[in-house]
Amino acid sequence: MVSGARKERVGTVVSDKMDKTVVVKVERLVKHPKYHKYIKRSAKLKAHDEENKYKTGDKVVVRETRPLSKDKRWRVLRTLDV
Repeated sequence: MVSGARKERVGTVVSDKMDKTVVVKVERLVKHPKYHKYIKRSAKLKAHDEENKYKTGDKVVVRETRPLSKDKRWRVLRTLDV
């Protein structure tokens, strides 16, 4: 991995009620250490949306960025066409 490369995640917008901010739910699969079954884990990330154009239910790509506020560390890049 290149030094300074930023993480990108794909998730679904679950809230767009804040100004210039959306909440994105990102899901991942992790293998249980004992039972070897895959378990779904999720995280809710606050992401910057400058134009308030992403709505609840949109599938989006977010990229890690510098801290924009107390909780905001991600920026919405684009929507994924379904």
